[in-house]
Amino acid sequence: MGVAERIRRKLEDAFAPEALELVDDSHRHLGHAGSRPGGETHFRLTIVASAFQGLSRVERQRAVMRALKDEFAGGLHALNIAAFAPGEKEADRS
Repeated sequence: MGVAERIRRKLEDAFAPEALELVDDSHRHLGHAGSRPGGETHFRLTIVASAFQGLSRVERQRAVMRALKDEFAGGLHALNIAAFAPGEKEADRS
């Protein structure tokens, strides 16, 4: 199982998201810190889950980082996180 699939499974288990989009952006970071042959080091995440209701943007990001701590220890270098609660207005998501 690859890094992306492990990330998806851990986030699904931790947050039961209504929506989850995970994009491997490793190709955009070739030659940068943390880059590895084969990619799966840099990702962009958009996640919508009830678990984020009432949490600040920073609290949401920390929750995601906690859920993925083993992935970061194992070679995940960077994760761009956009985490939302269901029903938030599109303007609130930026």
